[in-house]
Amino acid sequence: MLIVLGSAMIAVFMYLILSKRLAPTLALVLVPLTFALVATGTGLSEPGEDGVVDSISSAFSDFAPTAVLLFFAIIFFGTMIDVGLFDPLIRFVLRTVDNDPVRLVVLTAVLAGVVSLDGDGSTTFIITVSALLPIYLRLGLSPVVLTVVANLANGVLNILPWGGPTIRAATVLNVSPSELFNPMVPGMVAGIATVLLLAWQLGRSERRRLLASGRTLSVVADEMVAVREPALVGGGTDGTHGTDRPASGSAGGPADAGDHALQGTLDPNRPTLRPKLIWFNLALTVALLVLLGMDVLPLSLVFVAAAAIALVVNFPKPEDQLRAVTSHATSIVGVVSMVFAAAVLVGVLSGTGMVTAMANGIVSAVPPSVGSWFAVITGVLSMPLTFFLTNDAFYFGILPILTEAAGHYGIAPVEMARASIIGQPVHMTSPLVPALLLLVSLAKVNLADHHRRVIWRAAVCSLVMLGVALLLGVVPLG
Repeated sequence: MLIVLGSAMIAVFMYLILSKRLAPTLALVLVPLTFALVATGTGLSEPGEDGVVDSISSAFSDFAPTAVLLFFAIIFFGTMIDVGLFDPLIRFVLRTVDNDPVRLVVLTAVLAGVVSLDGDGSTTFIITVSALLPIYLRLGLSPVVLTVVANLANGVLNILPWGGPTIRAATVLNVSPSELFNPMVPGMVAGIATVLLLAWQLGRSERRRLLASGRTLSVVADEMVAVREPALVGGGTDGTHGTDRPASGSAGGPADAGDHALQGTLDPNRPTLRPKLIWFNLALTVALLVLLGMDVLPLSLVFVAAAAIALVVNFPKPEDQLRAVTSHATSIVGVVSMVFAAAVLVGVLSGTGMVTAMANGIVSAVPPSVGSWFAVITGVLSMPLTFFLTNDAFYFGILPILTEAAGHYGIAPVEMARASIIGQPVHMTSPLVPALLLLVSLAKVNLADHHRRVIWRAAVCSLVMLGVALLLGVVPLG
């Protein structure tokens, strides 16, 4: 019965999210709590000690440091964008890509991939969005494309041996991380090539959309030169941020801001610019990134301190400091509330016993005749299971059960470990991943818009990686 409840809960949750019938934060709270009431009311799980209530409370405690990190990360990098730290980089990239959407989107994949080599998704998304979002807005491109491409690149590279999933799989199955990862390198390379191909396709699609709307690249370039009035930062609620309409006024002509300023762009003359402090802000940002990479202090503490220093130095007056913080209130409230809402889903899955029941159900559902395909089955299941579960729940709770069952068919633990990390591109699109919440929040993208475009592409990347692993024999086929 718990298997049915768990499957139904996931199906209802995804339907409400993707159909936009409920905000993601509310869906993460109301759907799990409803099913938790059913589970406790029917006696399938206990509401008290070691049950749903305590599991949710424990999840709140576990997620709190992440919420603090995201809260102050948004303030810090939002402030750096406001004061103009990334404006020189924006101008350089614009010259490099020559106002071509295809080049920009492919460059996004390359940048996200390079930064992902440090193994930290949050750092990858912070750097990628901070550097490239203003450029997307300047060119009138959809920020959803930015989040999709960055998400895909980071997901493929999330299997690096110094990243969380590979270490978890190696630890729980007692295998060597190098023995696990090294044979998967060709598959990872194929996954990266797939990301670049998908980025090229998305760039071509955006270029066609702009041309069809009358916003040719020459028009966009003229508008970029002509922008002089204050422009909106952010934009609409549909997740596109840009406008697809042709400019209604001539470049540089006597028109109001709505006629010659792109909605969603950054005003090059905005009053928050601090050109005299650019070297200080650059040093502060580099120091923050170094501390993040060294992992010598809690990440939340690093961002708290960096945000406080940035605000005090760039905005000495208290009223300006308050205005700088509240200007990012929408993003902050959205992402922090979603983090704690995700804790409810995690707590319900664990506290009701749905996770264990579903894992045991999967093992028992595999008939002996296909038992030799257990590694392939695990590779396929790693996509949905890591999407709906945390990595800890999957690797420490479900993978050992699957591996024990696979052992009866002669499949080695290291082969199961390799299969288990194939779903990471899909996992990184999960609303339970704090880094994803940071990504969509920084880019001010609707989660449903992001999911509709990223999930199937992430599945394609995972299947390509699985196909290469099967061809090379590093994951056994039958």
